[in-house]
Amino acid sequence: MANVAVIGAQWGDEGKGKVVDWLASRADIVVRFQGGHNAGHTLVVGNTTYKLSLLPSGVVRGKLGIIGNGVVLDPDALFAEIERVRAQGLDVGPHNLRIAENTPLILPLHPALDRAREAARGEDKIGTTGRGIGPAYEDKVGRRSIRVCDLAEPATLSAKLDELLLHHNSLLRGLGAPEFGKQPLLDALLALAPRLLPYASAVGEVLDAARAEGKRVLFEGAQAVMLDVDHGTYPYVTSSNTVAGNAAAGAGVGPAQIGTVLGIAKAYATRVGSGPFPSELFDDVGRMLGEKGREFGTVTGRPRRCGWFDAAMVRQAVKIGGVDGLVLTKLDVLDGLPELKICVGYKVDGETMRRLPAGMRAQAAAEPIFETMPGWPGSTFGARSYGELPAEAVKYVRRIEELVEAPVMMLSTSPDRDDTIALRDPFAG
Repeated sequence: MANVAVIGAQWGDEGKGKVVDWLASRADIVVRFQGGHNAGHTLVVGNTTYKLSLLPSGVVRGKLGIIGNGVVLDPDALFAEIERVRAQGLDVGPHNLRIAENTPLILPLHPALDRAREAARGEDKIGTTGRGIGPAYEDKVGRRSIRVCDLAEPATLSAKLDELLLHHNSLLRGLGAPEFGKQPLLDALLALAPRLLPYASAVGEVLDAARAEGKRVLFEGAQAVMLDVDHGTYPYVTSSNTVAGNAAAGAGVGPAQIGTVLGIAKAYATRVGSGPFPSELFDDVGRMLGEKGREFGTVTGRPRRCGWFDAAMVRQAVKIGGVDGLVLTKLDVLDGLPELKICVGYKVDGETMRRLPAGMRAQAAAEPIFETMPGWPGSTFGARSYGELPAEAVKYVRRIEELVEAPVMMLSTSPDRDDTIALRDPFAG
């Protein structure tokens, strides 16, 4: 058995959806192990575009999909997504989608608190999507969560709602936001039970059986290493651990089952929302990258900030994330640029650093140290072998490998699933 975990090696939006779709055709099971419906994957299959937020990407390929306990699940968002993809011809139901029975739920009070707090921050807002992800994770570690399994126990559900509302209504009251009553929430959850419980499963046992049968499992991460709640540009991060090490805990398996770890990175850099971005561009090149790369968030629609590839940051993500090899996406967006720059380190208060520091002030003060390389006049769009790439493009890829200290295993040269150069089969171990 050779399993694969896919994580983002930048600030998210690296093109994980296409890569996971390509890998899913070679896997038997695809597992989402963290995040919520704040993450988005776009998959292009033939003439059909699928936009997924909660569903594991393997459902597009007819594979068994699993939502692990490391995810926080909004049931309304899940069922809306299921109906949307069913309308596009996909077959999704309890027969091919399992949800960990201990998965925490996002309730309507979570996005309400999320938005109220973000509004109270004013200009100091974090840039949350407002979907309740952070408050739901707070409840998980605060031992207040309503979990999928609680829907089968009405008495447990009622008692847990009392504690949950004691906490949330106090916060909402302090923020001047409307409070929530217990009975409407309880009624909604009891009505939800017969719809959601058929999907509930002890997914750790499912995955252990898959291991015994030698099946291939693909662990699908959301967001990226530099948005990890511990290791990212805190506090401008997501509320979960996005590194490959969390794939085990978030899916209910042992760490030895994770297998090869692929880090996905764009051939340049982007970021959505607030937070440090040392290699960000504010000129015509930055605008060109945004327009040509169609840099708008799958979930939020917000335009992404664009900049040069930050090798120092990706090297940091490789080390922290346990990345065995990179998948470099959107190489074709760089076509035609006369020269390219790569960030190889930072100047912070006159000191040269090879990594992004942890402190907020130091991160904000970090100035990029660039290395310049020639661009290429030819096209990489749609290339499916190294031989089709301009020599300068190959040199650019090779230099990235040297700087991040990890090999490039795959290259993506268009949104099309098959426009992929596979230099090594990740499932080969």
